[in-house]
Amino acid sequence: MIEASGKAKKGIQRIIFSRAGIFLLLILLQLGLFVVTSEILQEYMIFIHGSFTVLGVVVLIYIINSEGNPAFKMTWMLCVMASPAVGTLGYIFVKNQIGSRWMGERLATLKLETDPYMQQDIEVMDALRESKPANANLAHFLSGPLGFPTYRNTEVTYFPLGEDKFEALILELKKARKFIFMEYFIVEEGYMWETILDVLIDKAAQGVEVRFMYDGMCAISMLPYDYPEQIQRYGIKCKMVSPIRPFLSTVQNNRDHRKICVIDGKTGFTGGVNLGDEYINKKERFGHWKDTAIMLKGDAVQSLTMLFLQMWNVDERQQDNYQRYLTPKRPMTDPNLGYVLPYGDSPFDNENVGEEVYFHILNHSKKYVHIMTPYLILDNEMITTLTRTAKSGIEVIIIMPHIPDKWYAFAVAKTYYRELIKAGVQIYEYEPGFVHAKVFVSDDDTATVGTINLDYRSLYLHFECGVFIYDNAVVKDVEEDFQNTLKRCHKVSLIEVKKQPLHLKVAGHVLRLFAPLM
Repeated sequence: MIEASGKAKKGIQRIIFSRAGIFLLLILLQLGLFVVTSEILQEYMIFIHGSFTVLGVVVLIYIINSEGNPAFKMTWMLCVMASPAVGTLGYIFVKNQIGSRWMGERLATLKLETDPYMQQDIEVMDALRESKPANANLAHFLSGPLGFPTYRNTEVTYFPLGEDKFEALILELKKARKFIFMEYFIVEEGYMWETILDVLIDKAAQGVEVRFMYDGMCAISMLPYDYPEQIQRYGIKCKMVSPIRPFLSTVQNNRDHRKICVIDGKTGFTGGVNLGDEYINKKERFGHWKDTAIMLKGDAVQSLTMLFLQMWNVDERQQDNYQRYLTPKRPMTDPNLGYVLPYGDSPFDNENVGEEVYFHILNHSKKYVHIMTPYLILDNEMITTLTRTAKSGIEVIIIMPHIPDKWYAFAVAKTYYRELIKAGVQIYEYEPGFVHAKVFVSDDDTATVGTINLDYRSLYLHFECGVFIYDNAVVKDVEEDFQNTLKRCHKVSLIEVKKQPLHLKVAGHVLRLFAPLM
């Protein structure tokens, strides 16, 4: 215990006195100055108070009539009504962020550059429409305005645990001959990352092009701020996505939550597994860590390649040579491989891609929908869809963690339990520990595996990705894993919900007011 306490103190000191810690302090000081100034102006100057009141009413009218999710509107309306000065200025500040507008425009430009390499094969679409028209409609939606085509000729391997994915990843990285692209939300020094890094260094020395990027939040407590420069010394191209800056900006609220690895344009990985020892149960944090991932081999890898290159080139001045990273599509070899549709989600395209895929699976299920998710912070549309599906006689089961990683998110999740259970949704908690998987599987023929949690941050604020799979044998592997996981869970009853400690109930309902921020 003494040793653990000492490590914790060192970790806290490292955060506080690091460059990222200083940045965070500066941001908090700016935020505090913003709030204090607003309150002083409101309290001591009647004219300014009246002006803020009028401006607040105008902002409320604007919010009510604007496009967007009602939950986000309600949160902003609550802020404006609770404190006209802080809420009004805060809303105006967020809506006029130059950085956010620039990011959205830049991503739109990159999409135009990559569109020629993301064209839908009409024969594939026609075959899908003949097989299942509803899925063809989803494919049309994703390929048309969004540029995510559906593919055949793609082998899919499902990994029920992070350690399974890690073993396969190392084997595939060692086979690389041309290039390796890696994009991850979390990278933490330890056995997993050091093992991968050794392979990347070796491949870079062999002349393989290696590009590696990770989300800038890692610089707060996991990696030094200059870590990209350290990695570049090995001949690896490395960068942070959205580095933490010492300035208030809404761009810093949009994190890169994707987990993508592409090898030679022929093999691709995605799923919930980050690059940290807890993800492969080499280190225990919240009991046993249950995670999932998939490996693609074939035509569909091209979409993962383009998703990576779009994000990589956000801050690059010269246009990338996309053509050199493509692989020729193979002629049809095995029709039993079904249909594979990798997709990305961006907070800047005004399309909730991840949530639409989840809605599609729920709305077109015939027998069951089985879900694994670490978080359950839902908007009204998702609550309505889940409950309506269950009331229609379709089996809806959600597996949640029993040991959470964030107590506050877990407290909010439990506020949804009663309504869902009463509607017929079955909720189970994974007794051995923490579920980090993001999986939907339905009717033995449809599944999606990716990075998208059932919470506001994943569905609306983060960069995400996933793979929609139909009529591929791997769907049965996903369902088999779900059933095996279910055996290690306990079913949550209404009695258990009622017996929840009062302080957690209160905390959950209060925090639910701010659910769109979680």
